[in-house]
Amino acid sequence: MNRGWQPGGASREAASPRTDAPARWWRAGRSGTGRGAVTAEFAVALPAVMLLLALLLAGSAAGVTQLRLEEAARAGARALARGEDAGAVGVIVRRLAGDSAASAVASDGEWLTVTVSGRVPGAVGSLLPWTFSARAWTRGETSGPSAAARVIRTWRCQRQSPAA
Repeated sequence: MNRGWQPGGASREAASPRTDAPARWWRAGRSGTGRGAVTAEFAVALPAVMLLLALLLAGSAAGVTQLRLEEAARAGARALARGEDAGAVGVIVRRLAGDSAASAVASDGEWLTVTVSGRVPGAVGSLLPWTFSARAWTRGETSGPSAAARVIRTWRCQRQSPAA
């Protein structure tokens, strides 16, 4: 008489070696060829996930750098419109975009242009040669001598390294 299903196909009355040791029963159906497969798959997947994470971080660092350069160019153009000179614009640009940023101020008639360029800071910047730039235009708003008249045709302001 069969009173219920038992692992291994045996009934409850007839005890078999498989039902006496559940751990042995569980391992009996498995072969030794699959041992370590999860470890090997993890060892292959982990570097791929880390590479994807590094690429995402590099992309976000590049995006943040571009946003900082654009904000610095806009602030420099606002300063020029108020009548600041190119040296003050360079200070504003370096404060907003970082010390490694370079700025160029140009005058084209009554239009003033501020161009800011820089590289991605940190480890990403040293590994990848990405250089970003942003440009902003403005008209001079001062009532005195025009800011365009005070700006020499092109003025470049870049941080100079102290001589060692």
